[in-house]
Amino acid sequence: MKRVVFVICGGPIGDLAFLQTERERHLPVGLICADGGARYIHALGLTPDLIVGDMDSLDGELQRDFVVKGSRIMRYPGAKDETDSQLALEMAFMMTPDEIRIYGALGARIDHTLANITLLAAAADRGIETRLLDEWCEIILVRKTAAIEGDIGQTVSLFAFGADVTGVTLEGFEYPLRNATITLARPIGISNRLTAAQGVISVESGGLLVIRYLKAGHFPRGA
Repeated sequence: MKRVVFVICGGPIGDLAFLQTERERHLPVGLICADGGARYIHALGLTPDLIVGDMDSLDGELQRDFVVKGSRIMRYPGAKDETDSQLALEMAFMMTPDEIRIYGALGARIDHTLANITLLAAAADRGIETRLLDEWCEIILVRKTAAIEGDIGQTVSLFAFGADVTGVTLEGFEYPLRNATITLARPIGISNRLTAAQGVISVESGGLLVIRYLKAGHFPRGA
């Protein structure tokens, strides 16, 4: 059975029903919260295995309630190099999962969103399948090859991650590529679409950030 760990961060989660459905689809899952992300788990009536962070976003009463219910809390000083999300991800690595799914990591503060996206690189270094998700999209990092499972018509956008990406080949997409190069200065991978239930992305060198929107033709307000 696939070992899945959820990391719940403190950023916006607009639809808690989405998070609950995700959990039910992947049971059993490990639950790690980054500080205030535990509030979402409390609202769902669940108990995290571990809460990590400086606890500046989780009040003492909730902390005590979680401890009574069996959660472990790892407190860190507010003045630290790592974000709470990074600390939570490092704890998730220690659970030797097959997959890590990170929620509450997108939206609101753009600096935190960008920091959370870079966490995908740390996971890729360890060979652990990891994705950031909200009710609108999922984000993964592709360094060699990946099969994108989805629905025909879903929008998929591709960005160079940190440096130029060479040898990009796309199969099962409306706009296929063959041995192409995607650069930071020329992002030619925006707003592609799946033409099959599975699209295949291959990369020869570099890292490709892949964003798949979960509902064909539907995007967040203002997008």
